[in-house]
Amino acid sequence: FNYGRTYTGPQRYDPHSWAGPYLGGNLGYAWGSVANNPTKPSGIAGGVQVGHNWNQHGSPWVLGVEGDIQVTGAEETFAPWKFSNPWFGTVRGRAGYAFDNVMFFGTGGVAFGELRGSAFGLTESHITMGWALGAGAEMGFAPDWRAKIEYLYVDLATSNFVITGASNGYRFGLVRAGVNYRF
Repeated sequence: FNYGRTYTGPQRYDPHSWAGPYLGGNLGYAWGSVANNPTKPSGIAGGVQVGHNWNQHGSPWVLGVEGDIQVTGAEETFAPWKFSNPWFGTVRGRAGYAFDNVMFFGTGGVAFGELRGSAFGLTESHITMGWALGAGAEMGFAPDWRAKIEYLYVDLATSNFVITGASNGYRFGLVRAGVNYRF
């Protein structure tokens, strides 16, 4: 007996839930400075992110993990030196508070990337590890689709560069917008 209820088939998860895996893309702008050098590389950055959120039904708290990889055009030349950051990535934890289809979050974790220096016709490249810390907001605009805006501060640790004779690292801010699809 169905007592007046209509069977609608298997129920899909709540479209406003933040739980589950997601994949997306982003585009933004990075600006920063190189330690022990006057260059201030900046430029467009874009890439992909993948993550997973956990959200207990009925709770506004959302916990997650996200990884991303970015290509950047961040570079600057000053006198004989040119520094650039061709790519970087992060692996971060996320903690957020959701109001229905809007979530505000903080994020932090490990960063890694390449810092490339050139001077007097020589080029030197170092891949370094560091950290990232940031905050943002994400909004559901259609079932399973989310748009986000995020600020990250990234510190790629210093390395000894032979061409500068100094320890150089790259610290930068990044503002980016992105879209995620939850599946």
